[in-house]
Amino acid sequence: MSATMAKVALITGANRGLGFEIARQLGHAGVTTIIGSRDLAKGEQAADQLRSEGLEAETVALDVTSESSVKAASEQIAAHHGRLDILVNNAGILPEATADNAPGPLDLAMFRQTFEVNLFGAVAVIQALLSLMRRSDAGRIVNVSSTMGSLTDQGDPSSPYYELVVPAYQTSKSALNGITVALAKQLAGTPIKINSVCPGFVQTDLTPQNRSQAPLSAEEAARFVARMALIAQDGPTGQFVDQQGTVAW
Repeated sequence: MSATMAKVALITGANRGLGFEIARQLGHAGVTTIIGSRDLAKGEQAADQLRSEGLEAETVALDVTSESSVKAASEQIAAHHGRLDILVNNAGILPEATADNAPGPLDLAMFRQTFEVNLFGAVAVIQALLSLMRRSDAGRIVNVSSTMGSLTDQGDPSSPYYELVVPAYQTSKSALNGITVALAKQLAGTPIKINSVCPGFVQTDLTPQNRSQAPLSAEEAARFVARMALIAQDGPTGQFVDQQGTVAW
């Protein structure tokens, strides 16, 4: 495939951690990667690093909580590429993990903050970029989710995550999974496939206190996410999966 025909991917929240490694893995697969970053300078540093490795990479200023930022990013991608083949909704937050004080059973401000990024941000980006993805011969949307968003897993006392209660984060991922199902139905009959992917317990800044306990490096987890972003036309859609297979909703 020539450089002009290379697949084009946008990864949100990709200037560091898991998002950066997803961009790197896709780059090694011959994909032109667009680093979505709230801080343009940090995004440029990340893209420079990938380019130094011989990969095709660029950056776009993208704050998923800002309607104007999402619109501007969409317009920039349209002007530069005319289409988008892969969208990885990776941007996410888990403020409950670093809260100084336990907010109690439910904290409305925490829910609003978390949903603004993890759910509404993903929806805003999909909405803005879907028309560009329809121009692709094989559009792929990957929503980076979590087993902690599985209602089945949350209710299973044998689950290693059973005792972990972070309701804003967990329900934001459950809702994101719901978007995956709905969009898969709406996009049936098109070349676009959408799936929710749990990368596993990853060593990232999302949960800094538990970083040393996480078994997976960002590089290891990113390989699976990138693989799901490159599934063939006979691959799944509307599914929730991790590296072991299907995750119960």
